[in-house]
Amino acid sequence: MLSEKTILTIKSTVPVLEVHGMAITKKFYERLFTHHPELLNIFNHANQKQGKQQAALANAVYAAALHIDKLEAILPVVKQIAHKHRSLGVRAEHYPIVGEHLLAAIQEVLGDAATDEILRAWSEAYAVIADAFISVEADMYKQSQEQNGGWAEFRSFRVARKVKESDVITSFYLVPQDGGAIAAFEPGQYISVKIQIPGDSHTHIRQYSLSDASGKSYYRISVKREDALQGRPAGKVSVFLHEQIKEGDVLAISAPAGDFTLELQDSKPIVLISGGVGLTPMISMLNTWAATDPSRPLTFIHAAQHGDMHAMREHVEELALQHPQLSVHWCYARPTERDREANAFHKEGLIDFPWLTSVVGNKESSFYFCGPTPFMKAVNEILIEWGVTKTNIHYEFFGPASNL
Repeated sequence: MLSEKTILTIKSTVPVLEVHGMAITKKFYERLFTHHPELLNIFNHANQKQGKQQAALANAVYAAALHIDKLEAILPVVKQIAHKHRSLGVRAEHYPIVGEHLLAAIQEVLGDAATDEILRAWSEAYAVIADAFISVEADMYKQSQEQNGGWAEFRSFRVARKVKESDVITSFYLVPQDGGAIAAFEPGQYISVKIQIPGDSHTHIRQYSLSDASGKSYYRISVKREDALQGRPAGKVSVFLHEQIKEGDVLAISAPAGDFTLELQDSKPIVLISGGVGLTPMISMLNTWAATDPSRPLTFIHAAQHGDMHAMREHVEELALQHPQLSVHWCYARPTERDREANAFHKEGLIDFPWLTSVVGNKESSFYFCGPTPFMKAVNEILIEWGVTKTNIHYEFFGPASNL
């Protein structure tokens, strides 16, 4: 446990972290990769370049300082990050390295303001927080390895099928190369895919939601091809998967992870809201619902640019014909003439308060949503304005956590 003096010292740094947090985390990653370039095999290079990882770490450090006297308040965040760490292969021996360079970055950015007392306090605090992560992650590795069909880090899977779902999304059906069993997973969880791209000196790891229910002989991921757009570079891994990976190829896969999962024991109506490739965990939730609890009312809402970018529409509509408790609604921002002629959508434009509340009807439902960050912010604001309780709002970011 931390002493009262250490807690007060850490809390005194909260205003400084609010101002200089990003500068500290940028300096931290510069130092980390300079001294330990092998860690570039774990981190997402694109998130580094875009500043997303630095922002996520700055938020985490700030939250730790703010709640240092009641660390149990950040335990859900610890577990969320620990899921990602386990799926990436982060190990206990990485934490002293991180601590060394984080403290050095604080000292370098703050200069004389980083007194010996402050650095000692942060060293103590980091040790406590790191121990929490190490303990949680050790349990996750053990559980992952010991479950039926499980494994600890990465395992070879063969691409059994590759299916184009829309103009931008392709599904990959993955079966274990060793022919053994595969671990069960909760609807909404993801796996990590480790790729070695020819010509690149480091491996790339990306996390993709599982897009089908558990209990099958395969895992399915449905990947959006991220082409270059308005100054944003193309997604190296997604383009490589779309263009280079063929049926029969072998990929290194982590066991399923993640805490954005459908609460199967809940009795409230379910509302699944997705934008773009945020559809993928929702399809897993939907398919699980159809197989286990189709008497529970479920509203499925998906927003896409237009019909050509709308994946798995036929599958969802077929389920709606089979299950009277399933209501489906499509929202197209820029419908094509073909969409209009076929009456292929229910709303043109963006999801807004009047439309969403009229479609759902019952604000005492359990809401799950996923998609681009601006989309999630808009949905979150609608739900808050409607008066949906916080405990009924569930969402996940693709990539480092941000703020809605």
